[in-house]
Amino acid sequence: MNVKEKNKFDSSPAKPSLVPPWMAAFLSAIVPGLGQVLARQLWRGILVFVSFASIIGLMAWRFVETAPRDTGWFNIIQKAYYLEPILILITVSTGLLYLSNIYDGFMMAKIAGDSERTRPMLVFIMLILVFFGIGWQIGGIDLYAMVRQAPDAAPALSRLLWPWERAITYPEVIEKGTVEILSPCTETEFIPAPPPDEGPYLLTDLVCGDTSEQGGDTGTNFHVEGYNFSNESEIEIWWKDPLRNEFRQRQGGEYISVLPDENGNFEVDIAMPYRLLPPSAGEEAKVWTLQGRQVVAVQDWEFSQELTISIEKMIETIFIGMMATFFGILLALPLSFLAAKNLMSASPVTLVIYYIVRAIMNIVRSIEPLIWAIIFIIVVGLGPFAGILALTLHSAAALGKLYSESIESIDTGPIEAIQATGANWFQMVSYAVIPQIIPPFVSFTIYRWDVNIRMSTVIGMVGGGGIGFVLSQWIRLLDYSAAGIAVWFIAITVAILDYVSAEIRERFV
Repeated sequence: MNVKEKNKFDSSPAKPSLVPPWMAAFLSAIVPGLGQVLARQLWRGILVFVSFASIIGLMAWRFVETAPRDTGWFNIIQKAYYLEPILILITVSTGLLYLSNIYDGFMMAKIAGDSERTRPMLVFIMLILVFFGIGWQIGGIDLYAMVRQAPDAAPALSRLLWPWERAITYPEVIEKGTVEILSPCTETEFIPAPPPDEGPYLLTDLVCGDTSEQGGDTGTNFHVEGYNFSNESEIEIWWKDPLRNEFRQRQGGEYISVLPDENGNFEVDIAMPYRLLPPSAGEEAKVWTLQGRQVVAVQDWEFSQELTISIEKMIETIFIGMMATFFGILLALPLSFLAAKNLMSASPVTLVIYYIVRAIMNIVRSIEPLIWAIIFIIVVGLGPFAGILALTLHSAAALGKLYSESIESIDTGPIEAIQATGANWFQMVSYAVIPQIIPPFVSFTIYRWDVNIRMSTVIGMVGGGGIGFVLSQWIRLLDYSAAGIAVWFIAITVAILDYVSAEIRERFV
């Protein structure tokens, strides 16, 4: 390429600088980028000025954000440097950027008119470094904290990465011995249900008592005796309140459990626990149930509830993505032809339709499916239908754009040939356009199907159905083993779909 050809692609004409190099450097020191502009490097100077102004604004924002309670710029900057030492490094880098801008202005004026000289890139390297530093501070990146806290996260990560022990459970057979307690005591004599003829049971020295008070008096003390339990495992003490809520007895900060003797009997002293009942329960005396629970057998293994729920929700996720892709294609196909400029520029009316359709698709596509899911949840409620509507709308806009661009890039020869025969618009599309767009349409459709499957796991986290809903619940409950099962199913499903889509693409594209 000779100099003449090279200058065709150079936005800056090879003309001498309007000012000498020293003047360009001086002006760049006053206004960053001004020296470059006067050296006939207009866009370079504008880029330097806008970037420098953006950096100053971002730095001021970060100083105020870091020290929001201080007043006066000196106090704000001093406090910000103390709290975020990285701001010192960013300030030094900004100073070096300022000096490199002066040097760049000098060099641009010096080599102006010489198209063979390589333009220095130091100012752009410094720009990248400064923006990277600001991004580091805004993002709160702390690699040391990540390394320091990694050992604490290891147990949770291990359960997340290998959760399969949770996939199988061994159901336990639990026997209960019970006795009824009235609370509070009344003048009317309370007679609890008699013990059963067979199996374990409990007896207490008192048949009524008062519950403990929070941070106050301890409740009534009971001497509990248990009979006919197995002597092979320990017994846990539980209560069932009048609302039928069951909870384990805790005393002195520890759960109460006892070992029976060789005859399966035991004795233990406990205090009636604290329990807050809602006003709707009333103030009259109510019957509580004291329980002694013991695991007497372990049955054969079976799939856990978390595993079965993950399978069910993963199937639901796949069908959400599939239905959304199907409905999205139905909407995108007509829109794509209306959004193709080469098909809609025949008259002013069709051109207006083209711009309207493109504008609507751009607006819909700019809003993430997660936001659409939240909107549709308000309309149709929680569940997979809201997820299908959200993904359908976004898929229609995204596929419509991809389809229309495929139509705009087709060979115009067949179109002109069919138009020459006097064919109408529909005939032209049927015989000249559709045969050319089938391969890219299939490719884009498969890609969108893959995207919808992955996105359906995300919109489930806001209530749009699918496995994302239970995954977010398990993560909030810190149940990382259950969450790991869901993550594994998502990864396996995406891998299988990727293989299937590759096979389909190879056969049809």
